[in-house]
Amino acid sequence: MDEHVRVGVGGTWSGTGRIESADGSGWVLRATEPADVEVIAELRAMVMRADLERLGRFDERRVRQRLRDSLSWQYTSIIEVDRELAGCVTVRPAQEGQWLEHFYLAPQHQGRGLGSAVLREVLARIDAQGVSLRLNVLQGSAAQRLYERHGFVVEAEDPIDVYMVRPPGAGADRHA
Repeated sequence: MDEHVRVGVGGTWSGTGRIESADGSGWVLRATEPADVEVIAELRAMVMRADLERLGRFDERRVRQRLRDSLSWQYTSIIEVDRELAGCVTVRPAQEGQWLEHFYLAPQHQGRGLGSAVLREVLARIDAQGVSLRLNVLQGSAAQRLYERHGFVVEAEDPIDVYMVRPPGAGADRHA
């Protein structure tokens, strides 16, 4: 691994290629490796299946291929807990700030505060850059509540997606 690797959350890693959780909870972010893509594609299919089925949009092949086609390696971080892949997150440059995408947690890691902890770390780095962060979630997704608790507001929506934005320093974790 290179001595310094650009990570999705806008920082750099040195030597070990890992960013330790700031809150001491035991998770780490590491750079994405080529071998991770299929695991991430499977994770995406598992995590998004219920919402995509509810919207009549689930397709076994397409859900995986969309990730393969859109994953920005240089901006994606793997979330590990006890050296096990627990999820991933991508934060990439966009026209008006940064764009958060491919934020998936394995089901056994959901609902236990890991998503909020990772999101707080990402938001601290984005806030330090003084830029807005945008994302989209599927209509009816429980993830929308997580983002709202961290200062995201609805910017637009269509029958499938809800587009959200968070201005820099927008009161993260107000209701957590």
